[in-house]
Amino acid sequence: MADRDRALLHRAVALARHSVDAGGGPFGAVIADVHGTIVAEGNNVVTVEQDPTAHAEIEAIRRACRTRGSHRLDGLVLFSSCEPCPMCLAAAWWARLDGVRFASPRTAAAAAGFDDGRLWQAVSSGNTAPELPVHQIPVADAGTEFRQWLERMDRIPY
Repeated sequence: MADRDRALLHRAVALARHSVDAGGGPFGAVIADVHGTIVAEGNNVVTVEQDPTAHAEIEAIRRACRTRGSHRLDGLVLFSSCEPCPMCLAAAWWARLDGVRFASPRTAAAAAGFDDGRLWQAVSSGNTAPELPVHQIPVADAGTEFRQWLERMDRIPY
């Protein structure tokens, strides 16, 4: 691992510690380019903002997208103080980040009361029940929105 990567992980950990001091959760994230230039940072503000999606990684991704003026973050890497949860990994995937690096494993977060083990199991098995029952209910006009999307000549591909 490059010294640059370690420095960015140290920055993510410093953001996590600052987040705790400010009343947020103990997570920090940095998004940087291949040269180590920081594009965006974020910290966990779930309880501060009363937003369960306000994880450090999501906050950093949102800021990086605004800075870049795009929903795609190709050429950038996410550095997180802790192993990202499935939601944050999915966001990194959708943002087309080039990679993810993290300092602490998810077991360290679990020991501090941030256990996403059941979510990992549900995601890996493809079965969210009984934690969160999910059911498809077919309706007559479902699917027309996808045809409408495909017909748009000005659509921006994901």
